[in-house]
Order: sequence, then structure tokens, then C-alpha cells
Amino acid sequence: MSETPPGKGASAARAPRRVRADAQRNLKTLIKAALDVFAASGVDAPVREIAEKAGVGVGTLYRHFPQRSDLIVAVFRSGVDCCADAAETLAEEHPPLEALSRWMQHYVDFIATKRGLAAALYSGNPAYDNLPAYFEQRLVPALKSLLDKAGAAGEVRRDVDPFDLLRAVAQLSNSAPGDSEHTRRMVALLIDGLRYGATSDHKPRQ
Repeated sequence: MSETPPGKGASAARAPRRVRADAQRNLKTLIKAALDVFAASGVDAPVREIAEKAGVGVGTLYRHFPQRSDLIVAVFRSGVDCCADAAETLAEEHPPLEALSRWMQHYVDFIATKRGLAAALYSGNPAYDNLPAYFEQRLVPALKSLLDKAGAAGEVRRDVDPFDLLRAVAQLSNSAPGDSEHTRRMVALLIDGLRYGATSDHKPRQ
């Protein structure tokens, strides 16, 4: 039996891991490129445009996303995940009210990107049927955690329903599409309104 040349076995063992890492990077790059292209050109933009922006071949795009709906679902879910994950990060880095305020503005950005997917999401295609549930499953707990912390600190009222707040911000965003600064000002006023009647766990209620 011949011996394996020095280093060859180790390289071979590492190769699958490199392939998986490359595939994961391609996946993230494709989702980011699709988000940008959809925002600029709509969800019917040519897939070649998305592949070129991502710096990969069209075959790579189709290998990850055989149908256009697969890519749209991935873009939506990625945006939801990013928004939900930001709640924990902001809670660790900022005081409760500031973390809540920053997250709400982050949510405004998500709503703006979601608008670019609207033509597909509301098309009636059954491929998108599970997305509203995914949205609620990920974002309601994320916002509730921030509201609970701010409420316990006496910085916002304790009776705010997180789903109602998500809907309110979405409606504000959709009332002035394309005017993000207006939406941000309105959301800031909304957050200020949550402070009315706030009481801390450490303070007696009036």
C-alpha cells in the first residue's frame, strides 16, 4: 500500500468544508444581489442581472433557486431573520428605550425592502402562503422582548401588543412610500407615545 503524500490527506479532508463555505457565501451573495435588483427593477428582473451582480454564473443561481419563487422566498425570509436577530444585538448594546427605538427604525427599513417584493407576495402564488406566519413567528417575539425590557425599566407602557405595533408601523410606512424620512419621524412620534402611562416594576403604579 502506498503512503499518502504529506499534507494531501489533510487537504482532501478540508476540501468539502471549503466547498460548503463557498456555497454558503454564494447563497448569501445571491440573496443580497436579488434584494438590490428587485428593489431597483422589480421581482420580474432577469435572473442574469442578479447573477451578474452577485458575480456568479446563472447556473449557480439556478442550482440554489430552481424557481424564481424560491429566490423571492429566500429574500423575504432573510430580511425577516436579519430584523429579528437585530433585536437581541440592540438589547445588548443599548438601554431599553434606545434599543426599542433603533429596532423600530430597522423594521422601517425592512418594510421598505418588502415593498419591492409586493407584486410577488400578493400574487396568490401558493409558494408564498407560509410567509405571513414566518413573519409573525420571528418578529412578534423579537419586538415583545424589547417592549418587555423597556416596560420593566418604566420607559414605555406595559399594555402594548407587539403585533399591533408592527402593523401600525407597516401602515405608516405604506402611507408614504418612498419617503423614508417622513416615516422615520412618524415612528419616532409613535415611540414617544408609548411612554405615556409607563410604570416601572420598581415603581408604585399611580
